Amino acid sequence: MDLLLIGGVSGSGKNVALGALEDSGYYAVNNLPMPLVEATAGHLAKAGRDRIAIALDAKTGPGLSGLADTIARLRVLGWNVRFLYLDAKTETLVKRFSETRRRHPFSSDSRTLTEAIDYERELLVDVRPLGFVFDTSDLRPPRFAPGSRTSSASMPERSRCSSNPSATSTAFRSTQTWSSTCVACANPYYEPKLQPLTGRDLPVVAFLEKEPAVEKMYGDIERFISTWLPEYARDNRNYLTVAIGCTGGRHRSVYLVERLARTFSPHNQVLIRHRELG
Repeated sequence: MDLLLIGGVSGSGKNVALGALEDSGYYAVNNLPMPLVEATAGHLAKAGRDRIAIALDAKTGPGLSGLADTIARLRVLGWNVRFLYLDAKTETLVKRFSETRRRHPFSSDSRTLTEAIDYERELLVDVRPLGFVFDTSDLRPPRFAPGSRTSSASMPERSRCSSNPSATSTAFRSTQTWSSTCVACANPYYEPKLQPLTGRDLPVVAFLEKEPAVEKMYGDIERFISTWLPEYARDNRNYLTVAIGCTGGRHRSVYLVERLARTFSPHNQVLIRHRELG
């Protein structure tokens, strides 16, 4: 059972990191007080959740007092517990709060924004050494999430690419954001025995595998996706649709989509759609 606890100073990107972990398959819980962590983890485990990310609320502690003991008890129970501490430079935090016009949770009539930041740091000084510290000062908000994945990947965990490609075969009367045509390849439709079949059927597969143009096109598309899929992940994009089209949408495009899905499915969650097959 995998439990990732997220703490750190306000404005360092805890909510963004939690959202990225949720997109990666974690069950996310936000602003949970420390005394409720063990009970919440146990309840979610009974509900079948084995990958949980919790952003901790430092206001009810105050700070995160008891974190070390909580981690120790959960590890005795068999949990793989990790603690991610997010931080940022004071000038960066001041700028973020100014731009978002959000009130710092520890600000008051007697504290300026800078004093509130310093006060929170002092509350968390004892828990900072307990985990992996990641500084988000030089990251724009869309980049916080890849940073959080990098930090958690530095500790043992199951990992996969965060972008989940879906593959779609279609006729050209349908439109897609990104598509490729395979009309230059030999068409099984003109073989009477193959005409009623689809790109999933072995006789059609055998026909297309003998065609050099089909192999070359598959290689080009596979290399393109392999090259750019990691860039989608680094840009915190969770969905990539690859559409392959042919005249009827039943033979060549179906074959290529099925083959691409087999290639990428070991490391990615691939959703297949064949529009012309219903």
